[in-house]
Amino acid sequence: MKNEFIRFGLEEKRNLTGVLQILGGLGLIVGYFYSPILISVSSGSLALLMLLGFGVRIKIKDPILASLPSLLYAILNLYIFLQYTFV
Repeated sequence: MKNEFIRFGLEEKRNLTGVLQILGGLGLIVGYFYSPILISVSSGSLALLMLLGFGVRIKIKDPILASLPSLLYAILNLYIFLQYTFV
């Protein structure tokens, strides 16, 4: 992954991105057991993060198959966000 962030021109954002992904995942797990609000915040944040990742891949002209996972994760997290926000 380090080489990917260098290729994206975002090597200084690699650690921040990793921390945000871990916090988002932990927020989804903890929120599942304790707080729907935490699920909303975590899934919304992860959806935004994945959407930005998809945008980066489009910007650097990666093939669609390489870009698709970030878009699918963005859609999945958006779905979770909408389910827990408008309950």
